[in-house]
Parts: sequence; structure tokens; C-alpha cells
Amino acid sequence: MVPDLELPPLHAGPSLRRRAANVGFWLACGLVLALVITPAISIVGGVVVRAVPHWHWSVLTTLGVGLGGGLENEIVGTFVLIIGVAVLAGTVGILSGVYLAELCPEGRGGLLRGASEVLAGIPSIVLGYVGYVAFVVAFHWGFSLGAALVVLSVLVVPYIAKTTEVALRQVPTSYREGAEALGMSSTYALRRITLKAALPGIATGMIVALAIALGETAPLLYTANTSQTLPHLAVTHSPVAYLTYPVWTFYNQPSASAQNLAFDAALLLVVLVVALIVIARVLVAFTQRNSEAASAR
Repeated sequence: MVPDLELPPLHAGPSLRRRAANVGFWLACGLVLALVITPAISIVGGVVVRAVPHWHWSVLTTLGVGLGGGLENEIVGTFVLIIGVAVLAGTVGILSGVYLAELCPEGRGGLLRGASEVLAGIPSIVLGYVGYVAFVVAFHWGFSLGAALVVLSVLVVPYIAKTTEVALRQVPTSYREGAEALGMSSTYALRRITLKAALPGIATGMIVALAIALGETAPLLYTANTSQTLPHLAVTHSPVAYLTYPVWTFYNQPSASAQNLAFDAALLLVVLVVALIVIARVLVAFTQRNSEAASAR
């Protein structure tokens, strides 16, 4: 006579080891998240605590004078640089990403991507020194807006090109096949369908690149120097002020007014970076909502 065998229940819960591993995994994720968030909160909180008690709105509308005054020239100069980088680097980077994703032959794409990754890995201070030797000295541009824009654009073009290429490659192949079945030319389909579908990723990469350019100091010290007047918008021989300059220069000055300006400039940089992140989120949400509405129709 065969003895009855006790079979385990079909829907038995996870074993103790599995549950312990699961808990350990989530604890590790929380620890890593804390390690990432804590320094950011500490830095931003320190800037806010040091800047807010002595904040005056006149800083936004007063030109800098020596180690005092306001930050109007730095604010306007920063906006001029960001707009110029958006136009110059955005054009080159997006077109480069489109070429790599849609038009580049297979054999040539690897070489170009490798060159872009090498360029992205070059320290910004090295690019600034090269820009100084090439534009300020060799081309006799002097400290100028043009030299600063070229160097900053070279710095962030690889990021824009990479994100554009990745965003385009994530567009479903069925979009291209459908456009081809409808008789659209490849250029028209790229402009009207593929680029629209990839717009959230492209916009995000563009905003991240602008945030990187916004926080740079070393390349601008070599190319833009600084100025205590508003930007003249001349390409050459036109030094430009920017917000990272007082942060780097005034922080260790013995003057209390200079240190206050350094923290005011740091607070404005934090606000601008947060504003760029919010703009990126809004653009992504808006484009995704429009694409979903178009798909529903």
C-alpha cells in the first residue's frame, strides 16, 4: 500500500530567503537614493539658507561695481549665453543626431559616435584653454561673446546629438513603414512624423545640455572673461559677465558684500536650473499629450 504524500500548497507564499532578499533589495535602493538626494539637498539648502536672509530685489536691477553692486550684468549675460548656445549647439547637435540615426551609413556611424563620446569626455577647462589659444589669441577675437559661445557649444553638442539619436531610434519602425506606405518621401516623413514622435527626448536632452552650459565657469574664464556692463552683442572684443563668475570669484573675498553677492548668484543659478527642469517636464508632457491625441484620432 502506497503511503500518502503531502504536497506543498500550489499558492504557497514566498520563502523566508526570498522575502529577505526582496527587503534587502529595497533597502539598498533606498540607501542609494538617499546617497544621491542628500548631497543635493545639502547644497541647495546651504545656498538658500545663506542667500535668503540678506536678499534684496535690487540685486536684479543693479550693475556690479567692483566687489559690490548687483548682478544685472551677470544675469543678462547668462541669458545671452544660454540663448546663443541653444541656437548654435541646438542646431548642430540636433542635425548631428538626425544624421547618425537616420542617414549615416553603418560603417561611418561607429567612428562618428566614438569621436562624439571622446569630445564629451574632454574636461571643460581643456576646451576653455583651447578656445583661448584659438579664438582669443590666434584669431584675435579677444575675450568675447563669440569665443564663449563656440566653446560652450562644442562642450554640449555631444549631449544633444546623443539624446537626439537615442530619441529617434526609439520611435517605432511602424511609424516609418506607415509613412512609406502612404507614399510620403523620407524627408517629409522625418519632418512630420519621426521628429514629432521623438520631440520629448530631444527637448529633454536640449534642456539638460543648457543646464550643463549654465553651470560652467572654466571655459568662460578663458573666453568671456567678465564685464561690469551689459552685453553689447558684438561677436568679438566684447567681454561678457555671467553668474558663475561672482560665485567663483567673490566666495573667498574678505568683504561681506562680495560674499553675499556670491550666494545671491548661486541662488539664481539654482532657480534657473530648476526652471529649466520644469520647462523640460512641461514640454515632455505637452508633446506626449498631443501625440496621444493624434494617435486617438
